Amino acid sequence: MTSSSAPGSPGPVTTQRLVEDLHALGVPQGATVMVHTSLRSLGWVVGGAQAVLEALRETVGAEGTLVMPAQSWQLCDPAMLQQAPAAWWPTIRENLPLYDPATTPSQTMGAVAELFRTTPGALRSPHPHRSIAAAGPHARRITARHRLDSPAGEESPLSALVDLDAQILLLGVTAAKATVLHLAEHRASCPGQRTVPNGAALLVDGRREWVTWEELDVHDEDFEEVAAAFAADTGLVRTGHVGEAAARLLPARALVAFAAAWFGRHR
Repeated sequence: MTSSSAPGSPGPVTTQRLVEDLHALGVPQGATVMVHTSLRSLGWVVGGAQAVLEALRETVGAEGTLVMPAQSWQLCDPAMLQQAPAAWWPTIRENLPLYDPATTPSQTMGAVAELFRTTPGALRSPHPHRSIAAAGPHARRITARHRLDSPAGEESPLSALVDLDAQILLLGVTAAKATVLHLAEHRASCPGQRTVPNGAALLVDGRREWVTWEELDVHDEDFEEVAAAFAADTGLVRTGHVGEAAARLLPARALVAFAAAWFGRHR
């Protein structure tokens, strides 16, 4: 059975219906679009994640660029994750796998994003924890630069997305999943901003080493609030339904500029 949820939806959701709904939402051909999606929320999709990906590709066309998160939290420093006893941390650091853009699975990004990062032609940024996958004419520009200590900052794919004036597409997920808002945190002037340590196993001169760095401590608790304020103040958010999922389309450049100022006033 190829489906994203149990029968009981109003009807099967086909690729063609998804394309029509995406066009009705305002996703233009040739656009650069960062997609965050919950497959289950779309309804009973005929063909599951593969069908959703085909619909997204057809919607943006050959001149469009699709982008999705491909984060691999499982490779973070155990001290940051706090999911294992401290006594285990040295052993974990010594044995964590090296990040491989081709084979390291994403974690908690969803079935569509995980399928997307493995498809022929998709490129993936080099950050071991916060990688971004992209396919299309702007994929190399988006994924080429991703500094260890800038997982969501100016030296990350998120900055390239803003430069390209990309669209952010939320399918059945809240604005808490809008990764680009972490760039706004970097650009905001907020009291109490701090950095936190992180690390990963990397190849350095051909040898495996545990490498550490400091990165901005980011939070998403108020992302839905800032997205609602952006929609109310600017009128730039398009809303609708794609399949059975509530959908929103937001312009990345305007959203980040608004959110950076909003964070400075409200955090």
